[in-house]
Amino acid sequence: MFSKIAIAYDQSPEAERAFTTAVQLAKSLGAELMTITVLEELPAYTAYAAGTDPSAMRTLQQDRLQVYEELRARAMTLALREGTTVDSQLINGDTVEAIVNFVRTHKIDLLVLGLHHRSSRVSRIWSTVYSLAQDVPCCVLGVH
Repeated sequence: MFSKIAIAYDQSPEAERAFTTAVQLAKSLGAELMTITVLEELPAYTAYAAGTDPSAMRTLQQDRLQVYEELRARAMTLALREGTTVDSQLINGDTVEAIVNFVRTHKIDLLVLGLHHRSSRVSRIWSTVYSLAQDVPCCVLGVH
């Protein structure tokens, strides 16, 4: 049914739940498993730090990459603990566009997303998950 499963993976509890579900599903189907983590840009206010210390931006960038590498290593460790492997990918760009391009390029069959609990109907309409579900050319599994 599904031979390539990808998980949108970040530091959120929702992504962690999605990851756990995707690992179990991939293991039971014998599917290839990948995580997609979009490298977010540093917030605009960090430019103030560069104004006071020119080396601050380099330090902030290194710290940011270290956090993402630790997240990537965590995914690999958790998958191995469950008896499977995962290919963890770090990608740049706008979250929705980067994930959609990744799904197309790697011919992903199923994209697993952690669902955030929202209180407002309007916030549901403009969520990243909604945008991804509309744009990806594959099945989408939302995990609570």
